[in-house]
Amino acid sequence: MALTGVLALSLTACGAGGGASSTNAGAKPAASDKSSSYPEKPIVIVAPSGAGGGWDKTARSVSKTLAESKAVGQPITVENKPGGGGAVFMAEYATKDKKDNYKLFISSPPILINNLKKEGNSPYGYKDTTPLAQLTKDYGAIVVSAGSKFKDMKSVIEALKADPTKVTVAGGSAPGSMDHLIAVLPAYKSGIDPKKVKYVSYDGGGEAMTSLLGGNADVIATDASSVGEYVKAGKVRVLAVMAPNRLSGELKDVPTLKEQGIDAEFNIWRGIFGPKEMGKDELAFWDAKLKEMSDSEGWKKELQANVWEKDYKNAADFKVFLAQQESQVKDMLTALGMAK
Repeated sequence: MALTGVLALSLTACGAGGGASSTNAGAKPAASDKSSSYPEKPIVIVAPSGAGGGWDKTARSVSKTLAESKAVGQPITVENKPGGGGAVFMAEYATKDKKDNYKLFISSPPILINNLKKEGNSPYGYKDTTPLAQLTKDYGAIVVSAGSKFKDMKSVIEALKADPTKVTVAGGSAPGSMDHLIAVLPAYKSGIDPKKVKYVSYDGGGEAMTSLLGGNADVIATDASSVGEYVKAGKVRVLAVMAPNRLSGELKDVPTLKEQGIDAEFNIWRGIFGPKEMGKDELAFWDAKLKEMSDSEGWKKELQANVWEKDYKNAADFKVFLAQQESQVKDMLTALGMAK
């Protein structure tokens, strides 16, 4: 019962420059002017996963919007660094890149989960970064191929109750991570032992989708924003979204879990982070630029195109929110027997 409450609450919700002021010739520049010319070289935004998933799409949307508005004044590129549901990238970022003000990254609840779970955990979490902004929230989704025998959540639950070993559920993150939690939530809320659900992990939502389309998985658990193009192409059918209400766009006709008698939601925030030792001027720069971006028409178009909901928090508020979510995730993993 403790898990029920926590699941409903948790996850509600992927270099200093040179430059000096010249107001007084020969005067020593103030310390605050040290990074006034930042950024002086291209910015990299890392998606710690393969192409096609939520982190990748978010990184590319941020890069596109900032580039089109010319707000940053430098080229912005996106790099994919998959491995361990983000844990491999974090190990490098938190140690080798902790002072690199030109490398940012996208993350979501896995940055908390990976740091707290018992198996395959990461010693690094959000406290080893500088949170810059929360940008969006998304929702979990249960997806099958267009030709699947499963027509709704009821048929999936009935099959799992009959023999959970005969239904292969895939996701783009490791056991105990976000997609796994999305996968087992409907089963758990339906009285099925979540440990018995046959979950197969892939490195990123794109690989999980490939497994579904290739017939290697019966069902995938993923984020709703990543499946619209597949729905439009007629390749998949979304059985349920884990939102409080139906979504818009390509998923407007997809029922929620609650509509199908399963009282559960799974909200996925996504945000952008910088290195732990980011300078104050650089932090102030991104605080301002990301706020401008979040209010821009270009970003509104990206939200609509990806079926994302805007949920902006500045650096200070995002940091407070992450501390609250960390406590909730720890409670959830403890209830599942997966906390370290």
